[in-house]
Amino acid sequence: MSRGGRATGLVLTLCALLLGLAVAPAQAAGYRYWSFWERDGASWTYASMGPSQTTPSDGDVQGFRFAVSADSKDATQPRGTADFAAICATTPAEKDTKRVALVIDFGTAQDAPGGETPPRPRTACARVGEDATTADALASVAKPLRYDSNALLCAISGYPKSGCGEQVSGKTTDAPATGTTRDADKSSGSGSGPSVGVLAGVAVVALLGVGAIWQAKRRRG
Repeated sequence: MSRGGRATGLVLTLCALLLGLAVAPAQAAGYRYWSFWERDGASWTYASMGPSQTTPSDGDVQGFRFAVSADSKDATQPRGTADFAAICATTPAEKDTKRVALVIDFGTAQDAPGGETPPRPRTACARVGEDATTADALASVAKPLRYDSNALLCAISGYPKSGCGEQVSGKTTDAPATGTTRDADKSSGSGSGPSVGVLAGVAVVALLGVGAIWQAKRRRG
């Protein structure tokens, strides 16, 4: 192979590497937060609204899990299999009230903020008024609660002591919050590296430069 051919092949390889880096998926951002769940039979479903906008019925099971996740699709579910009958076995029905079974999972040591140890998961049966929200039910059995200025639930029973939905991995800097949930911004294309267009442009310029040099050498030869 001629020197021009070898140079062209080298640049083509470089172009492929640059373009491969350009289109590689960005690292997903993870956030440490309390997620909110609703149980239907034996299955947990990620709640579509926050606990302050949810009004459960007598006999409902609601769950909270503290963990690190990027969004609702990979959020970690509360642990345990106790159902309403087990959780509220010693809490009889009363007129003008309702009973809400709560599963509160403080997560694992791996997801805990530095210097903190998560309490053991627990359950509670909250007896509240008929129009009470899940947030009201939680407040009746798991104080102290802590919220931020955007109404994001930051702590249950004082855990964790500090922090609220903070980013712990990835490069994304913003994550909109709703209720107790926090979803990474999937629409943003921002990042700390060069864009696909910039890398592609560099590759094309390099290839054209080598081609021009090779043609010039051929003419001189």
